[in-house]
Amino acid sequence: MRRRRAVVAAGFCASFLLGSVLNVLFAPGSEPPRPGQSPGPSAAPGPSRRGGRGELARQIRARYEEVQRYSRGGPGPGAGRPERRRLMDLAPGGPGLQRPRPPRARPLPDGAPGWPPAPGPGSPGPGPRLGCAALRNVSGAQYVGSGYTKAVYRVRLPGGAAVALKAVDFSGHDLGSCVREFGARRGCYRLAAHKLLKEMVLLERLRHPNVLQLYGYCYQDSEDIPDTLTTITELGAPVEMIQLLQTSWEDRFRICLSLGRLLHHLAHSPLGSVTLLDFRPRQFVLVDGELKVTDLDDARVEETPCSGSADCILEFPARNFTLPCSAQGWCEAMNEKRNLYNAYRFFFTYLLPHSAPPSLRPLLDSIVNATGELTWGVDETLAQLEKVLHLYRSGQYLQNSTAGSRAEYQRLPDSTVPQEDYRCWPSYHHGSCLLSVFNLAEAVDICESHAQCRAFVVTNQTTWTGRQLVFFKTGWSHVVPDPSKTTYVRASG
Repeated sequence: MRRRRAVVAAGFCASFLLGSVLNVLFAPGSEPPRPGQSPGPSAAPGPSRRGGRGELARQIRARYEEVQRYSRGGPGPGAGRPERRRLMDLAPGGPGLQRPRPPRARPLPDGAPGWPPAPGPGSPGPGPRLGCAALRNVSGAQYVGSGYTKAVYRVRLPGGAAVALKAVDFSGHDLGSCVREFGARRGCYRLAAHKLLKEMVLLERLRHPNVLQLYGYCYQDSEDIPDTLTTITELGAPVEMIQLLQTSWEDRFRICLSLGRLLHHLAHSPLGSVTLLDFRPRQFVLVDGELKVTDLDDARVEETPCSGSADCILEFPARNFTLPCSAQGWCEAMNEKRNLYNAYRFFFTYLLPHSAPPSLRPLLDSIVNATGELTWGVDETLAQLEKVLHLYRSGQYLQNSTAGSRAEYQRLPDSTVPQEDYRCWPSYHHGSCLLSVFNLAEAVDICESHAQCRAFVVTNQTTWTGRQLVFFKTGWSHVVPDPSKTTYVRASG
């Protein structure tokens, strides 16, 4: 399997070097037909089955119209009248970022629209948006994974930056099942590719520190499919829950706080309240310790219409909730509540309370219980998470938990103890006891609470909250000079 993935990755890079196509990239690029203009015949030959080309065209049009709505709806970045031009035409920087060949109109399945309008021209970060030119000399391509529709690769750009490339998976379930049903490979590719474009539009419209950054896109021809699209995004690490359970509470709390901030943004986004229909850890990545949503092709903005509360049942595997139906005929806050309960069952219940500072546990338990019962909305949930952050960062949580020192400790400046480690949980280092502290008094309390602790070494390293990292030791028989550390040893007696 590794050899197969390595071969695929090598071919992936080579195709850019030759100016040709990646076998896993997606999205045709013809302009939407002018009013009154016929879209043309089917894009690919083949037998039609179970509804034929008309049904395929209907599904493509539905996805096209969805992307149209997200492209121009709301007052957010990039809003306004949609541009009828290609994504690459929007990239600032002139001809160097254009497609290597002029765009060509492509015939579509009967009744299907052309390629939807692109996201707005604003770049999510500083500098020009990346295009095909940035991918001509990529290196170190690695297969990351694939889902129902897309495949993801990791590559390194000529300047050394690592990015993720997303493309329609030609051997994936989404494209394969469509081809089996309709027998139209190009039309089915377009149907799958609209999910990628929807994700591009949402990444652009929902820009936020906890939404993955969209860096750019590139059109290439691939096999028998013209104008396939690759998206270039920020690279993150997969969320592995088993590994997260072994990390420090401070890092786990950061993930929950990131999620709370993301859900607050989605509930009040420029497009309206956005819900993630596919809400699982695999839809998120970690970037420098921050949780970011990466998969948005199954996001939905529209609230659920209703004529009564019986139409507003929020169903989950373990339990259901009945929400009120508003006077305007919409289920009240259903999108927001769906996100919040999924955050509870996939993240909060596992990551928030365990090994937390004792004085913070009542507040953390309240957050877990309130989100599990949906008695709070995202606004109150985020307010309580921010309160926990304030108590923890300011050291106020120590006022009722930190007692006076029971032993004297001698300070040895510019020194460290390289060995004499022991393990504790949770620790920032698996082979030793490395914890964060607010101040020296907390370090003394921790050492006093560990039966094997006889010394500790304060480093000049800090965590994301500004707390210092400290090694706790079983003794100090071998002290060596180190200008970046200070050792404290328990006085005899």
